[in-house]
Amino acid sequence: MVPQKQAEEAAIVASGITTLNNETEHGDGDGGGDGKEADGEESVLSMKNLLWHGGSAWDAWFSCASNQVAQVLLTLPYSFSQLGMLSGLILQLFYGFLGSWTAYLISVLYIEYRSRKAKEKVSFKNHVIQWFEVLDGLLGPYWKAAGLAFNCTFLLFGSVIQLIACASNIYYINDRLDKRTWTYIFGACCSTTVFIPSFHNYRIWSFLGLGMTTYTAWYLTIAAVVHGQAEGVTHSGPTKLVLYFTGATNILYTFGGHAVTVEIMHAMWKPQKFKYIYLLATVYVFTLTLPSAAAVYWAFGDQLLTHSNAFSLLPKSGWRDAAVILMLIHQFITFGFACTPLYFVWEKVIGMHDTKSICLRALVRLPVVIPIWFLAIIFPFFGPINSAVGALLVSFTVYIIPAMAHMLTYRTPSARQSAAEKPPVFLPSWTAMYAVNAFVVGWVLVVGFGLGGWASLTNFVRQVDTFGLFAKCYQCPKPLPPPAPAPQTLQQQQHHR
Repeated sequence: MVPQKQAEEAAIVASGITTLNNETEHGDGDGGGDGKEADGEESVLSMKNLLWHGGSAWDAWFSCASNQVAQVLLTLPYSFSQLGMLSGLILQLFYGFLGSWTAYLISVLYIEYRSRKAKEKVSFKNHVIQWFEVLDGLLGPYWKAAGLAFNCTFLLFGSVIQLIACASNIYYINDRLDKRTWTYIFGACCSTTVFIPSFHNYRIWSFLGLGMTTYTAWYLTIAAVVHGQAEGVTHSGPTKLVLYFTGATNILYTFGGHAVTVEIMHAMWKPQKFKYIYLLATVYVFTLTLPSAAAVYWAFGDQLLTHSNAFSLLPKSGWRDAAVILMLIHQFITFGFACTPLYFVWEKVIGMHDTKSICLRALVRLPVVIPIWFLAIIFPFFGPINSAVGALLVSFTVYIIPAMAHMLTYRTPSARQSAAEKPPVFLPSWTAMYAVNAFVVGWVLVVGFGLGGWASLTNFVRQVDTFGLFAKCYQCPKPLPPPAPAPQTLQQQQHHR
């Protein structure tokens, strides 16, 4: 039997991990030109590699952390108002570690799939492996269909949520246009992500994105503390089961961003290093989400029940405008994160996945953006839509399916004996791993999908009944009525006569 490390390295070498066009970008060229031209070309290539080609463990960490804490940063105080302070803090920690566990399972299954394919001499040159293909290779076509359906639907609505968030945020800087019009504008802007070939090319964007959310998180924390508690503030949550489980599923959604784990791993030069990267990213994310959500809820309390975007309650200032602009840029990046796997699926369906032309790929990817744009206009419910997506899609996509797939993949003694990845050092028993996976499946199925689905759909329907589909400006302050005309004096009345 090949040792574990050698098997993993053999899988990587055999599969030929590449970006969509790295052969042309890293080619040797024609060998012509003088020394100065060669030095100039090397300088350009070095700069391009620095900004554009990322495949290290650090790149993966930035991608995971940046993708995990996007617009949900602004809705977590809303969730705290539904859950109460204590439940909000506990559930963030609980779902953060639960999400890290299932991300670890996905990474193990990916390495297993690559190892098996390496033994079969299968090459993945110019092909990006995706989660549904891992399920197909390990468990068969029915699991492939389930993974494809849940993953694509989740990523579709994840992209929709980013568009809704863009419109919701920019409104707090410029309210001369309604949120629906801003959705049209940002839909066009976000469609430019079709030009980014793969996760291998998100190096600079992931780095910038995490810096932007770090600024926003600490702005929320400091601004709330400086503002102090609002006059007559109350902290009555939790008050209703519907609100409680709606808030809980929004937190489940927050730490369920690993629907793109396989694509991030495939962009790595050494995917076996990914195993604990998501956990380390989650620990950093805790430093952003816990203080900001707690501080904003402490300052504004129950007012957040009708203000799902934390920006709406903080006073207008240059600091707030900077946070809004940075979040807008980050949401553009996160839109690309959510959409890129959908681009890959569409390319495979129409037979364009192996083309090296960036412009041609961008052209064929555009139809993917259109339904996302349309759904963001139909359901502009910033906040409640997070909980609905979390309960109905994230619960299966990134919690239940990975845990069940791991149990079934290693259900036989021979599969466990020849596993490319053995149980981790902190849980060295296969029986213990099965017990943890069974708990994940049971908990998320009952609490996340069952109770969370009931609560989030109830709340979502309430938003539809209140604001209607295609709402022009969701949760916008009502315009002030025109001032009543001043009563005319007796002298003015006689003058008119």
